[in-house]
Amino acid sequence: MTKKQNTALRIGVVGCGNISMAYMRNAALFRGVEITACADLDMAAAHRRAAEFGLRAADVDSLLADKAIDLVLNLTIPAAHFDISMQALSAGKHVFTEKPLGVTAAEGRKLVEAAAAKGLSIGSAPDTFLGAAGRHARRQMEAGAIGKPVTGTAFMMGRGMEHWHPDPSFYYQPGAGPVMDMGPYYLTMMVNLLGPVRRVQAVATSGQDERLITADGPKKGTSFKVGTPTSVLSILEFHCGTSITFGASWDVFRHSNHPIELHGTEGSLRLPDPDNFGGVVAVSNRGAPWQETDTAGHLFGAINWPVAAPDRANYRMLGLADLARSITEARPPRASGELALHVLEIMEAILRAGETGVAQTIAGKVAQPKELREDEAASLLA
Repeated sequence: MTKKQNTALRIGVVGCGNISMAYMRNAALFRGVEITACADLDMAAAHRRAAEFGLRAADVDSLLADKAIDLVLNLTIPAAHFDISMQALSAGKHVFTEKPLGVTAAEGRKLVEAAAAKGLSIGSAPDTFLGAAGRHARRQMEAGAIGKPVTGTAFMMGRGMEHWHPDPSFYYQPGAGPVMDMGPYYLTMMVNLLGPVRRVQAVATSGQDERLITADGPKKGTSFKVGTPTSVLSILEFHCGTSITFGASWDVFRHSNHPIELHGTEGSLRLPDPDNFGGVVAVSNRGAPWQETDTAGHLFGAINWPVAAPDRANYRMLGLADLARSITEARPPRASGELALHVLEIMEAILRAGETGVAQTIAGKVAQPKELREDEAASLLA
């Protein structure tokens, strides 16, 4: 545990799975935040993380009731996000949660309303759009590098989870699937660059009714039934007038689609995988060759993860550090609950449109997140 300034937000982590390691390790990078305790339904897991990072282990109920905790970092499974976040808000604590905000937009809306009613802040992953690649892309858009954005594509495609995850069936049930699991990264990045979505259309299907687990583990060689679409193609209509094709699939072995491309009246912009904080951003002016910028040398773009053999940039905690700063500055956090709710509404609408074949209008509307300037990003460092 790294001691921070006296005004640091004291954080208790609920959920000590694999993702908790990134948050706990990265906490030392940022000012204004201090992880002091952790909890898990599996107390052995809580004690392991506590010992590894110099924290205090607690059971979940005790941590949520602890008056020494200012904010609960909710890293539980998606199905538990609503209950844990609502309990934390009810206890008078700020909340930052892993994605999604809830498994339904109705859940997300209740959380945002509860936080507002209590004068508390709520934020949600993903915060990858605040990384080096997202910030560079946002500057290019703000500078008019592609002119007025007209159209574009976003593709999240892969072969699924069963080849590496020992117990992947939950990924293929309602509330999960490629849209709900990976969509937040892509959709949050696009809302960051283009503003809110107005309407969606979609088609959805599943490549297989059952999936075979090939990953090592006790369930290797067994099959499970698929309960949610595994391939979805959608068209997103943004309030700014841009139309984007967004595809999410776990039925693809190999492809050559770029994660995100935006095309405007003056040129095109190409982004790396929005699940990461860094990567190469490329701009083409009126059909000229791509001018690439590797953001590995930029703030929050350096390759640092996994620790044993780094191959990507992972600065989870960046959004929470911005939330801590937003409390002192009396402004909305950039990775806000409102932004996460809008993304959740989009994902829910995509799945509904895919099921019904009827275009869906997004009822809610969120302000485009305020650009994170380089000086502001640097000031978040410890």
